[in-house]
Amino acid sequence: MLSGNRHLAFLAALLPAILLRVLAMAGYRPALWFWADSFSYLEAAAAPAPGTFRPLGYPLFLAALAPAHSLALVTAVQHVLGVGLAVGVYAVLRRRGLPGWGATVVTLPVLYDEFLILLEHMIMADALFTVLVTAGVLVLSRRVVTSLSAGVGGALLGLAAITRTIGVAVLVLAAAHLLLRRTGWRPLAGLALAGALPLAAYATWMYGTSGTLGLTRADGLFLWSRTMTFADCSVIRPEPELARLCPTTPVAGRPAPAHWLWGPASPLAELRGDRNTLAGRFARAAILAQPGDYLGAVGGDLRGLLRWERTTARSASTKKTNPYWFPFGERPLKPSVRAVAEAYEGGPAATRIAEPYAGWLRAYQRVGYLPFPLLVPLLGGAAVLAVARRRHDALLPGTAAAVLILAPPFLAGFDVRYVVPAIPPACLAVGLAVADGRFHQRSMSRTGRLRSARTLPCPSYGTQRATC
Repeated sequence: MLSGNRHLAFLAALLPAILLRVLAMAGYRPALWFWADSFSYLEAAAAPAPGTFRPLGYPLFLAALAPAHSLALVTAVQHVLGVGLAVGVYAVLRRRGLPGWGATVVTLPVLYDEFLILLEHMIMADALFTVLVTAGVLVLSRRVVTSLSAGVGGALLGLAAITRTIGVAVLVLAAAHLLLRRTGWRPLAGLALAGALPLAAYATWMYGTSGTLGLTRADGLFLWSRTMTFADCSVIRPEPELARLCPTTPVAGRPAPAHWLWGPASPLAELRGDRNTLAGRFARAAILAQPGDYLGAVGGDLRGLLRWERTTARSASTKKTNPYWFPFGERPLKPSVRAVAEAYEGGPAATRIAEPYAGWLRAYQRVGYLPFPLLVPLLGGAAVLAVARRRHDALLPGTAAAVLILAPPFLAGFDVRYVVPAIPPACLAVGLAVADGRFHQRSMSRTGRLRSARTLPCPSYGTQRATC
């Protein structure tokens, strides 16, 4: 428990962070929606079956809470998980040597980042994924990794991978981390078995329903959409059956990768057969034929990390409402999605805004976030410190955060929403890199001496025994 003077700084920071989440619950009822994605998750929760684009980890979470018919319960649970994650990061940093104020400072972005609070209040997989992947990394960042702790960490990362597939990369990093730390074969086996179990079970379910052994049937589609920003078929010279996937829009005027997946004018709309396989073949051919253009497109996307204010390129250029801000006005649900939302809620499900709570939160969101131009050097500095000080325990959260930031532009495209799950492991990496284990040892030694002193017998004075 967080009690006593040693944790006053963190408790003082924790209470306002809880208040911000209470404002979200009071100001935006019952939840926030994200385009069509939120409603796709609800549809999958109503009839769980492996789908094309997303694994089912989050819909299964929604299905577990569905009997309550309360979207507010979903957001409340997500907020509690977010606060619990911050407590976990703080507790690990305290045990690894940071003083209370230092561990509190490092944990502040996890407590106060507006975007983390926003995602906790959305019907989206991001908050659950962030908690699972960071919790797995937390368990595996212990000084001594046992078979049990490795198994728990592996299971959490396996569940993260069936929530968002990028979790597979973090699971592989975790296995490499244990190998480099030479923890022995038992922890490594525990990690591998526990991490593979959710993946194998889900892949088997997918194979039984679709004949595809995997977590989704869209890896090729996402990679193809990535190549649409630069692909030149006069250079690629694709096979005739792939030529239908060639873009006709000049490179300078092409929209972002997401448009090619979901836009009505996408070449995918008229493609027949196994679209995922065909799109994957085209994408690999494009990357091999234009490797420089591919890296240039990725680098162009990563320039989004240099923007101080969190916007999408679309909202920044057209002045439209940013989907990553708490909204100013209410919007009715479209008829095409209203039914599934109201079936889950058991009543009206459109977001209702209550003032002044929503207004206070909107004022806060203008300043209450960790700018990405600060996140990147913090992560780089943590890596340098970890290597220089041989704090190998900081490498797993640091590399996990880097993968969460860098992988999406290579595999699909950049979105500021994809960067936010990297904030908690990045904070953990910074804290572990600067921690001084000697502080913890001195603190434990001092606590041990105090406890020993309390157990000494009271002195006796004649026939009277002193009161201690």
